[in-house]
Amino acid sequence: MSQLQKIVILGPESTGKSTLCERLSKHYNTIWCEEYAREYLSKNGKSYNFENLLTIAKGQIANEDRATQKAIKENKTKLIIDTDMYVMKVWCEYVYNNCHPFILEEISKRKYDLYLLCDIDLPWTADEMREYPDEQPRKELFALYKELLINQDTPWAIVSGTGETRTKNAMKFIEQYGTK
Repeated sequence: MSQLQKIVILGPESTGKSTLCERLSKHYNTIWCEEYAREYLSKNGKSYNFENLLTIAKGQIANEDRATQKAIKENKTKLIIDTDMYVMKVWCEYVYNNCHPFILEEISKRKYDLYLLCDIDLPWTADEMREYPDEQPRKELFALYKELLINQDTPWAIVSGTGETRTKNAMKFIEQYGTK
């Protein structure tokens, strides 16, 4: 493992990823890399196309690289990352049945210490950026993330529960898979 433990939070929309990232970063006194897609869509409108997803992926990578450098500079032991290229892969393939080679290359290059997959046990909450309020797409997307995680080598766990219970469950997995 690297000196900086990189923990990626992923899952379908409205599964508490950003809230969990914020809570974990406070608990571990560290920073978190925010999801770039929300920033991009806020500035450019909710409509997007396949090419926009490449722009979003590159923005996410830039956010992650900046957050990594900041964490190293500040001597943090953990970096909490809200979304990675697996999310971009799923998004591209689910919506467009295609994926940018850049995203696939980044998946093979980037290494993490732990993935936490947010369960769909939270009720879907409407917000202007969210697209899939129905239960079936949430189940399909969750299954896609789970399948990706099963077929790679980094430790991972499903985080369930609501509120503080969800945070404590995530912390349990972080402690289980090594603290630094």
